[in-house]
Amino acid sequence: MNLAEMIDVVRKDLHDEDSGNYRWADEELARHIGRAVRELSERVPLPARATLATTSGSRELDISSLSGRIMVEAVEYPIGESPPEYQRFSIWGDMLTIISGSEPDGSNGYVYYGAVHTLDSEGSTIPAKYEDLVAAGACGYAILERAAYTINKVNVGGTNVPREFRLWGSERLATFQARLRRLGRRQRVRVQQIFESD
Repeated sequence: MNLAEMIDVVRKDLHDEDSGNYRWADEELARHIGRAVRELSERVPLPARATLATTSGSRELDISSLSGRIMVEAVEYPIGESPPEYQRFSIWGDMLTIISGSEPDGSNGYVYYGAVHTLDSEGSTIPAKYEDLVAAGACGYAILERAAYTINKVNVGGTNVPREFRLWGSERLATFQARLRRLGRRQRVRVQQIFESD
C-alpha cells in the first residue's frame, strides 16, 4: 500500500468520497496518517541493522546516522563470530558506548535497531495486518481536527455538529490507542542474558 491508497482507505472510513466536495484535503489526511504511522512505529518499529565502523581504542560509536531510530536492540561486536558476540551498551543522545567485551580495534560492528516505518508514494514498510490500524488512527485525528474547525461555524447539521464530531473522533482514537497498547515492544516479556561483572 502506498500513501495515495491509504488516503483512499481513510476517505472511505470518513465517508468523504465526493471528489468535488472533499471535507479534508489530501495534505491534511497525509499529516494525520503520518502521525498514526509514528505512533505505530513506537510500538512495532521497523527492524533494521546498520554496519558501523568502530574507532581503535574507543568504545564509543556515533549512531546519528541511524535514520528514523526509535530504539537500539543489540550491538554485535566483533562481527562474524559463531555464536554472535552481543555486547552490553549504553546510549546518551547519539552516542552509543560499548560496555562489555574487548576494546574495539577499528573493525566493523552491527547495530540492530528499530526505526520509524515509511508510508509514501513509493510504498510502505508497514505490515499489511497493521494498515487498518493506521487508517483508524488517522481517521480519529482527522475527525477531531474537524470537530475543532466546526466550533463557531454555521453548520447545516445544527449546533451539535462539533460535539458529534468530537465524540466520533474520540471513539476512533480510543479504539486505535487500545489496539496499540496490546502491541509491541513495551508489552513483551523480554528474555535477556544476565552479565557478570569482571
